[in-house]
Amino acid sequence: MSLAQGSFYSSDNRTIGLISLAHGTSHFYHLVLPPLFPWLKIEFGLSYAELGLLMTVFFVVSCIVQASSGFLVDHKGARPVLFAGIGLLALSAVTYAVSSSYLGLMIGAILMGCGNGVFHPVDYTLINHKISPKRLPYAYSFHGVTGYLGWALAPVFMVAIAELVNWRTAMMAAAILAISVLLLLWFNRDLLTDDAKERQASNLANARKEDPNHSPLGTFDFLKLPAVWLCWLFFFFSMVAMSGIQSFAPSALFKTYEISVASGNFFLTLLALGTAGGMLLGGYLASRFAAPERTVVICLFVSVLMSVIIGAELVSAAFIPTLFVVIGIGLGIAAPSRDLMIRSATPQGASGRVYGIVYSGIDLGASVGPLAFGILLDAGRPNWLFLGVAFIQCLIIFTAFRVASSIPNRPATAD
Repeated sequence: MSLAQGSFYSSDNRTIGLISLAHGTSHFYHLVLPPLFPWLKIEFGLSYAELGLLMTVFFVVSCIVQASSGFLVDHKGARPVLFAGIGLLALSAVTYAVSSSYLGLMIGAILMGCGNGVFHPVDYTLINHKISPKRLPYAYSFHGVTGYLGWALAPVFMVAIAELVNWRTAMMAAAILAISVLLLLWFNRDLLTDDAKERQASNLANARKEDPNHSPLGTFDFLKLPAVWLCWLFFFFSMVAMSGIQSFAPSALFKTYEISVASGNFFLTLLALGTAGGMLLGGYLASRFAAPERTVVICLFVSVLMSVIIGAELVSAAFIPTLFVVIGIGLGIAAPSRDLMIRSATPQGASGRVYGIVYSGIDLGASVGPLAFGILLDAGRPNWLFLGVAFIQCLIIFTAFRVASSIPNRPATAD
């Protein structure tokens, strides 16, 4: 069964579309500031370190909010938290646009981190609660694709407006975009209804069907589950590797293969497009196989092999674009199966809290990865970037096996 079957306007399809649009908006906001660094550097007289600190603050705040907002989702419901998150993103863009000092930019980064931190607990709680089980793999797939599309659109959108008018107008345009998305979600709010008490009661009833002696988890009891922290490590390692590639692949390719930085950035676009395409295929595969960790491991192994080939300089520069596409496709195919694996590790009634903690690993990994791989490049070892990524992906494979083995009585994926 696919999203294409049945009416396009079915409740599931419309709900998936709304949640995915919100997710794409959050990823769009990840990259509204970095493309404007050249303008900000000149206007405010900032160093690259000061500009980089804005992104560090953004990710650290997002990490903290992500880990804590899941508790709010579980107790107050996902919909109001979603609306607040998008509203904060719009407010952050307005704050950037009217800033007259570095302090104003820092306040914008804090507001943006607060807004960004709510999305994964909200999105996955709504998907798992609102979407029929057979469509879950496809929902995860489209949810992931829109995230990559948000990353792809933001630099083009922001730079084009900044060059045509100015950077402040570009920020106001980003705010208008977020407000438009918020209005669309508001007018379709019935599809996003999420009664936290009803959801908790339903989860408890389902758990007691499987185990009559089941008692609900305490607020923090989920933190004692090894599967939760293994999932956190999975995302932490994943983002360390991805942020290293996103930050330094063009420079490493230039030093290793004499590929221009412009071409290297284009290869990152190819990787993102390959990932988006892989996610669509990954949704289909995840719906057909009952052991998602196998799909994750096979795809990551392919990415490891491609990274080693690049890092060990086993091919000519002409083959690098193809290898980047293959890496992206592998990561994309693995993503829906990864989300199913994490869903299986989530105890009844703790969806928001688990996804909040688990996905906070992404923000922390994004803070650590550029620093770690930057040291390798400073040491004159640019090819070690790709060998390091391959090593980290091996750690992710090991973690995936550990997650699978720590899940008791995992339900089979519906055919």
